[in-house]
Order: sequence, then C-alpha cells, then structure tokens
Amino acid sequence: MKRTRVCELFGIDYPIVQAPMGWIACAELVAAVSNAGGLGTLGPAAGARNQDEDRDIDAVEKCLREQIREVKALTGKPFAVNFPIGWGKQKIVNERRVAAALDEGIPIANVSMGSPEVLTKRFHDVGVKVIHIVTSAKHARKAEAAGVDAIVCIGHEAGGHIGPDEIPTFVLVPQVVDAVKVPVIAAGGIADARGLVATLALGAEGVYMGTRFMATYECSAHPNMKQAVIEADDTSAVAFGRRTGISRCLKNAYTDRHTELEAKGATFEEIRDYERSGDDLEGWRRVPAALINGNIEYGSAACGSIAGNINEILTAEEVIRRMVDGYQSVIKRLED
Repeated sequence: MKRTRVCELFGIDYPIVQAPMGWIACAELVAAVSNAGGLGTLGPAAGARNQDEDRDIDAVEKCLREQIREVKALTGKPFAVNFPIGWGKQKIVNERRVAAALDEGIPIANVSMGSPEVLTKRFHDVGVKVIHIVTSAKHARKAEAAGVDAIVCIGHEAGGHIGPDEIPTFVLVPQVVDAVKVPVIAAGGIADARGLVATLALGAEGVYMGTRFMATYECSAHPNMKQAVIEADDTSAVAFGRRTGISRCLKNAYTDRHTELEAKGATFEEIRDYERSGDDLEGWRRVPAALINGNIEYGSAACGSIAGNINEILTAEEVIRRMVDGYQSVIKRLED
C-alpha cells in the first residue's frame, strides 16, 4: 500500500484513521486499530457508561485518564484523543480533558468543533501533534495558518455532526487539497479499499472512518446499533437538524419527529426540549440512548451514508487488512 505523509507524520503503517465516535470509540477499539497499523482515536465520552458521566467534570477526567492508560497497556503504537472545543459548559469540561490528557502524555490530539487557534499552540508546546477537523476549504486554510499538522475534511455523507454547507466528500476533498500544503485526510462515505484509492486519487493522504469501525467487535456500541448498521441500505441514513446543527443518523421515529418540528417552524428551544426529553427514551438522552442503551427507534443513532455498503461485523484488524489487501486489487483493475 502507498505510504503517505500521514504515515510518516504519525508513525503508522497505513493511512487509515479511526474517527472518534463519541461514546463508543473506547480503549479496546483504539488499541486494536493502532495495533493493526492505523491510528486509533479515543472519543470524547470514551469509557462513560452512565449518561451523566460525560457531564460531570470529575467523572469526565477520571474516565479519560483510565482510557488513556488502558490504551497504553494494550498497545505501544501511536494513538490520538479527540477534543471537541464546543461552547458553554462543554468548554469547561474540555479544558479538564486537555489538562488530564497532557498530564498522561498523549502523542496526538484530534480537535473538532471550534477554532484551530484555541488549542494548537498549547499542544505543540509539549510536542503533541495536532489533527484539526474542518468541513470547508475556508476553515482548512485557517487551520493551516494556525499551524496544525494535518487536516481532516468531512464531507456531507459522514455520520454524526457534519458541516452546514452540505459539501459532498468528492467535491470537498480536492478543493481542500488545493487550498493547503499540510496533509489532508478524507472523511465521509469511505469504508473499503475502493474509497481509499478514490480519495488518494483526489489528493488526500489518508482516510478517516467511523461507521465502518462502529460495526466491529471491539467497538463498544450496543449490539442493536451494530446490527442496524449492517442491516442499513443506501437510504437508511438521513441528514437533519438544519436549525440545531446538522447531523446524519439512521432514519427513525426521532429523526422523523425532529424534521417535522423544523417544518412546522418550531423554535430552537422547542426542538432542544424534544431532543432532551421524552418517555420514549426510558430516562436516557438521545445519543447514549441509541449508542449505549440500544434504543434505535427513538435515540440519535449517528451513522454515515456508507452504512449501505457494510454487511458484516468484523474485527478492527480485519477492516484494515481488507483495505490493505484490496488496495492493490483496485489499482490493478484500473491499470488493466
């Protein structure tokens, strides 16, 4: 397989990065991806099993320290930790996470949902490499100006939080590549060797995958969530939430109701109230209700459009091995 600057920069064998899927990108998955030659990434709520643990500042710090130490016990390979800058209380929580991660000696920071100027210098001052996530060429240029080491550009096909401009991956990647000189990692709609080769052809130097790694044995997602991914087809995932922050999730009663409220002109507060309450949640919030509690019908089941191409649960090593082995087959087919 082609080695790129992403491999050299992060000390990994293959230009394959596992996305930090909130609650479910925990130490076992991260270590498995890194041991297989990719770059594993701890999610912002990694290790939390009680839904209040991702809001209690002391619990957040405790979980993160435990997760980092577990990753280090399971692998000697490089790994990353995600830091969503966010706003309000989330910024306070993230500050504690940053301090704890630096104290634990992480090698790579994956930063999202905020300005690249907030954390880049702080990480660089202690030798931590920085990946910054963007959804447009404009934001990519700002990230490069702030000194980040690599950029992930997320296309509209991706799962979870996606950009407001709704730019498809194959349109976004070449424009970001042309806009910056640092390595670009492509995200959104990638799950196999075909996607890897295609994005490399567009100028990217790596791929960033969440949904494919969700359907792995090491991922801590509820079995219902994994089964929903492998049963999904090409129309199962839907983008919604244009008034509250666009996300892509599996289509269900929750997304239908959310879309209905927006169409009726509900206020931001009314929609947020619906997202945070309801007898259908059995006391959970929408995101952990799906990912952790397995409530696929009424929870927020983050999932990319590529789910229609994912038909089985594999180990993380098998995912990476199939991409590596398939890479040359795709190249050969193009040459024939």
